[in-house]
Amino acid sequence: MDLTRRTFFKVGAIGAATLATGGRAEASAAPGVAADAVGMLVDTTLCIGCGGCEAACAEANGLPEPPSLDEETLALRRTTDPRAFTVVNRFAVTGAAEPERFVKTQCMHCVEPACATVCPTRALEKTAAGPVIYHGDRCLGCRYCMLSCPFDVPKFEYDKPAPYIRKCTFCATRQAQGLVPACAEMCPSGALTFGTRAALLEEARQRIYQNPGKYVPHIYGEREAGGTSWLYISDVPLDQVGLKAGLDQEPYPRRAQTALAAVPMVLTLWPPILMGLYALNANRRRDEADPTEETRHD
Repeated sequence: MDLTRRTFFKVGAIGAATLATGGRAEASAAPGVAADAVGMLVDTTLCIGCGGCEAACAEANGLPEPPSLDEETLALRRTTDPRAFTVVNRFAVTGAAEPERFVKTQCMHCVEPACATVCPTRALEKTAAGPVIYHGDRCLGCRYCMLSCPFDVPKFEYDKPAPYIRKCTFCATRQAQGLVPACAEMCPSGALTFGTRAALLEEARQRIYQNPGKYVPHIYGEREAGGTSWLYISDVPLDQVGLKAGLDQEPYPRRAQTALAAVPMVLTLWPPILMGLYALNANRRRDEADPTEETRHD
C-alpha cells in the first residue's frame, strides 16, 4: 500500500473523529430505565425444583430440551450456556427447617449493565423497558461482555463457525407482544412474579416485613452491581443459595468508566495509526534501498 505522510495523517484524523463522535457514544452508559421498567421477583422459599421454567425457556427460545431434574442432574452445579439460558440448581442449606433449596439462574438484566456499556458496537443493548437484548448482526465477537459481567452470564458459541453471544433476553419479544416471560408463565408454585421493578421491590418488602423471622431482610438485586431487574428473597443467607456475594452497590460501568472509554479508541483510532506507521516504515525502507524512488514519486 502506497501511503504518503499526508494520507497517513488524514486516516488518523478520521479515526480520531470516529472516537470523538460515535466511539464515545458506543462506550457511554446505558440509556435511562423507565419508571415502569419490568422485573422479576424470585422467592426461593417457593421454588420446588420442577424444572418447568427451564423447559418453557427452551421452547420459547428454540433451545434443546433441558435434562430432567432428577437426582443425577441435581447433583451437578450447572451454569447457563449457549443451549440453556436458565438453569435450576439445588443447594444444601443450614439453619432452616428444610435442608435444601432450589434456585433459578439466568441473566440478571442489570439496571446499568456492564456488558452493554463495554460493547463497542452496541450488540448488547439495555432497553428502557428493562431487558438487555442482543443484536447478533452487530457483534464483533470480542467477548468484552463476558469479561465485564459481574454475574458471568454471557456465553460464547465456541463450537460454531459463525458464533454469537448467547444469554437470556428476558423474553423481550414476548413482552413486546403483551406476554409475560415464558418461565414466569410456566411456574406452578408462584416462585416467579413478573411486574414492574418498583412494584416488585414493594412486594418483596411486604413479604419480608409481614413475615417476621421467615425471610432474610435483604432483597438481592435491589442494589447489587447498581441494581438488577431480577430480584431474589430467601429465608437463608443468600450466599447459601448460589447468589454471588461481595458485589459493589455502585454500577460497574461507573467504576470502570475510564477503562471502558478506551475500548472504542483501541478499535477505531489505533488500527489506522498502526497501519500508517507500517506504511511509513515500508516507504522508508524502500527509499533507503532505492534513493531515486522518492524523486520518481514526486
